[in-house]
Amino acid sequence: MSDIVFSVDHVSFSYDEDGPLAVRDVSLSVPRGAFHAILGQNGSGKSTLAKLMNGLYQPTSGTVLVCGMDTQDEKNTWEIRRRAGMVFQNPDNQLVATVVEEDVAFGLENIGVPTADMPARIEKALTEVGMLPYAKRAPHTLSGGQKQRVAIAGVLAMQPEAIIFDESTAMLDPRGRREVMEAVQKLNKEMGITVLWITHFMEEAVLCDMAHVMHDGQIVLSGTPREIFADPEKIREYRLEAPTMARLANDLRRKGMPVQEGVLTVDEMIEEVARLCR
Repeated sequence: MSDIVFSVDHVSFSYDEDGPLAVRDVSLSVPRGAFHAILGQNGSGKSTLAKLMNGLYQPTSGTVLVCGMDTQDEKNTWEIRRRAGMVFQNPDNQLVATVVEEDVAFGLENIGVPTADMPARIEKALTEVGMLPYAKRAPHTLSGGQKQRVAIAGVLAMQPEAIIFDESTAMLDPRGRREVMEAVQKLNKEMGITVLWITHFMEEAVLCDMAHVMHDGQIVLSGTPREIFADPEKIREYRLEAPTMARLANDLRRKGMPVQEGVLTVDEMIEEVARLCR
């Protein structure tokens, strides 16, 4: 079993044969069990790259391997989709049934899971995202965050090795975003599921292991979140703003306060300020 789940080797992609490249000569690898973020403004190419990494698009040039399988080989398509699930931006577009548990069953039916095995898988998937109490509910009665967690359960029930989240919190309110992020962190840390997180919310990227900044179809920065956001002026060149806590930490350092280096979460910043005030 390979230690690399996603391997992108000098990949370029254009939507039209003679059109501009939406992704330009991108190389990237995501190890098993990792939590990587791809950041960028609208039009940077990050969502296009996500679809290339799931086999929804085929590269114009270069190679994409998912769990060692070439996305351009049609016989790999269904296995790639099973092993690397995808959760999209709008949860309403992903929910197809009138009852939550039936929606989770939909993907299982598509991949041919025996009917007798479905209830246990559905229960486990809904439990992992905290939605089992809502199994008999109609999806339209749920909040945005709850709907997105049901969508995640639908992917999770298929027992993937990795999940790609393509702007999956973009249409949610802050509470919904927090619910989804907590569920995804749990899947990564407790179940070892590899996560590729596509977002333009910088605060979400702080929670990842590694971050890759895309601009004009290219990866222009890669590193840990602390490395990426250590210099807010640098990422501003790519029309991104560092998380609020990173900017606050830099402001405090400029005023002579010995705030620890790197990017801090809100909880870490509270602890740091408390330490400085002792």
